[in-house]
Amino acid sequence: MRALLDTNILIHREAPVVVRQNIGLVFNWLDRLRYEKCVHPVSIQEIEQHEDGRIRRSFAAKLASYHLLRVPSRMTPEVQALSDEVDLDENDRNDSKILNELYAERVDLLITEDRGIARKADRLGIGDRVFTIDAFLEKVVAENPELIEYRVLSVKKSLFGEMNLADSFFDSFRAEYPDFDRWFNRKSEEPVYICFNETGNLVAFLYLKIEDAREPYPDIFPLFSAKRRLKIGSFKVLLNGFKLGERFLKIVFDNALKQRVEEIYVTIFPSSGEEERLIKLLEDFGFIFHGEKRNPYGNESVYVRDMTPRYNGTEPRLTFPFMSRSARVFLVPIYPQYHTELFPDSILRTESPADFVEHHSHRNSIRKVYVSRSYFRELVSGDIIVFYRTGGYYESVVTTLGVIENIHLEIGSEDHFIRLCRKRSVFSDEELRAQWRRCLDSQPFIVEFLYAYSFPRRPNMAALIEHGVIRDVDSAPRGFERITNDQFETILRLSESEPRLIVD
Repeated sequence: MRALLDTNILIHREAPVVVRQNIGLVFNWLDRLRYEKCVHPVSIQEIEQHEDGRIRRSFAAKLASYHLLRVPSRMTPEVQALSDEVDLDENDRNDSKILNELYAERVDLLITEDRGIARKADRLGIGDRVFTIDAFLEKVVAENPELIEYRVLSVKKSLFGEMNLADSFFDSFRAEYPDFDRWFNRKSEEPVYICFNETGNLVAFLYLKIEDAREPYPDIFPLFSAKRRLKIGSFKVLLNGFKLGERFLKIVFDNALKQRVEEIYVTIFPSSGEEERLIKLLEDFGFIFHGEKRNPYGNESVYVRDMTPRYNGTEPRLTFPFMSRSARVFLVPIYPQYHTELFPDSILRTESPADFVEHHSHRNSIRKVYVSRSYFRELVSGDIIVFYRTGGYYESVVTTLGVIENIHLEIGSEDHFIRLCRKRSVFSDEELRAQWRRCLDSQPFIVEFLYAYSFPRRPNMAALIEHGVIRDVDSAPRGFERITNDQFETILRLSESEPRLIVD
């Protein structure tokens, strides 16, 4: 296997100060899996012109550890046409030359942090072979579970005072905030969300603070208007390949919904390489740049997310977790052995949390995959899914709401099917292959959806029949079964769901 490394990946690797702590993990996996690490000549040229002499010297000394593509592939007509259409300068054209090696199948995958390259790859139909650092780690972790040397334990709620302030995990906070230790000690009785790996090392930390409309913001510009807000006070995730960032972001949204805030905000030092991934994740879920927070030790960027009930049917992530009352609603079955694997927050009282430690990305992600052979396939972005955990008259329950983002109906091959499902599905590669081959006359299709909400109460089949949501025992859903808006309202009422969740 050949992996082409974009210039930004090489610079991260050779930087004298580590700005992406997981870059070493990427190279560790490349070596363990015997990938040939390839470099394009334009990357050599770009690094030779880099302003930091230490990076230039470091890369020159290690060039022999990479495979240089000495003779670049001839530009394919498709990549050339796209370059002529969208490229504005020499940097853009260099990106197209790098992408051309992937399109010409000279390399198997491309690792880059450049979103522009990813957008070009999507237009060329090769987006599933372009990976960010995080996406590559998710890929190799999913493909090689036998090689994983650790697992991630479940997210837990703790107190500041129970944490070890001397842990090196907090060094980056101390570097950015000189009075961090004093601030930390003052918070000793306040709750935080944390995650440790099996060796006892802290790998994720989240602190949230509710601020009412009287909260002053004299150091934020433009000035905030008076609103009830949720502040992401501290948010850091070290471990990658397991979608812990999305897991913690769902906790943020769950708290925002429960506390009925009008806005979420976070302040971030823009120069911190460790925060680049966080900013991208936040932007994916509707956070926008507001301005800056001015303080004596450097200005921070301020990002905000509107939490007033509203809905975007085309891009539901931007208004997550809200859903439209006018959207179509489908009742969808999920077997017990897969239910809590996919929806950890929907765990039943009869299940043990210890059986569902979150060392798989599909458990942690907000964006998930459902594989189906339902006869009904005319689904669209914005449709609502009510997941129905099967089990019988009293054991079957509705537990979870999802919002459809995308549908894959025409899937070219078994390998393509596995690539589309692997990171966000409950199935292993072997199970996915069995799914694909089970009935060659009825190809499965893939539903990408957002894990939006877990019901506070879970009505069972008996209650659903009694209240007219399901006609009788033989009418339990077997595929995507549409229900009426009145039946959906009945489920929301029986489950005691948050009324703000559904937008008129």
